[in-house]
Amino acid sequence: MNEISNIFEKFKKNWKKYVFQSLLATITIFFILLILNVQDRPIIVSSLGASTFIVFAMPQSMVAKARNLVGGHAVGFICGSIFSFLLNGNFVFSNLSYALAVGLSIFLMVVIDTEHPPAAGTALSLSITGFSLNAVLCVFISVAILAVAHHFLKPYMIDLI
Repeated sequence: MNEISNIFEKFKKNWKKYVFQSLLATITIFFILLILNVQDRPIIVSSLGASTFIVFAMPQSMVAKARNLVGGHAVGFICGSIFSFLLNGNFVFSNLSYALAVGLSIFLMVVIDTEHPPAAGTALSLSITGFSLNAVLCVFISVAILAVAHHFLKPYMIDLI
């Protein structure tokens, strides 16, 4: 019962930040969606939604830093694109290819210190949907907007979790 009380106390104390940061996230992702017109690539946008959560709900976190945000999605994009061309064929090999894209992206993010969990979703999405110029623009413009928003808004935000 004490834990619930602590949650309510934290919310009561910081409710303006909760509303402010949630509105910032809403405006930012709305802006990204308007610019990119991503209706034909909804699977890629899902990992960007998770990145938006991290940037605005956990702005002080290591995984919200630009290095992790941009680097993680770059690794995920590259791994997903590579595996979209490999092992395609039957059901088992296609699924193995998707799994390898995720596993390799996790490995590389950890090795080069660019951990960003939603970027594993980018790897999975790209391995399933395949490489395209639209996907490149979608991922990297979105990530750039989120990184810039994080840079300028971080001083006004707190970790909400």
